[in-house]
Amino acid sequence: MTRGLLGLVASGCGGVETWFRTELAEPAAQRGWRLAITLTPTVVPWFEEADELDKLQALTDLEVRWHPRMPSQPKPYPTPDAFIFAPASANSVAKLALGIGDNQALTALNEGIGVEGCKVVVMPQASADKRRHPMWDTHVETLTKAGVVVVTDVAPGALLDLLESS
Repeated sequence: MTRGLLGLVASGCGGVETWFRTELAEPAAQRGWRLAITLTPTVVPWFEEADELDKLQALTDLEVRWHPRMPSQPKPYPTPDAFIFAPASANSVAKLALGIGDNQALTALNEGIGVEGCKVVVMPQASADKRRHPMWDTHVETLTKAGVVVVTDVAPGALLDLLESS
């Protein structure tokens, strides 16, 4: 069963290179999602060192992206039907809440938040110290008010279940 186009986004958070493919991307593909995988520039070397980029690419017919496209180039695919951003670093959560799209991953997510009916799930991975920053709660509240589902302490595979709930 084909579910539609799922944007999977990852940022540089400890351990992502060990679980992103096996616990999130592969299960999503097995559930029938067509994957549009976009990475923040910081995390790309982590996936390269772990020999994961080719394995991620094998899960989708779309290019795994992190580079912006040139203005003369067409969009490589339509806006996904849903997004999962996991893990989302504290830096990326702050930028997303402020509407900053300074890399391909955040640009895609910001667009998705603005599309009516596009479900966006964000799983922050930030230390207790980063969560104590005075703006952390404001950023999470801003995203929540925009319709983003922000979850913590959830297994990556359970994030897919959130796309199927209302």
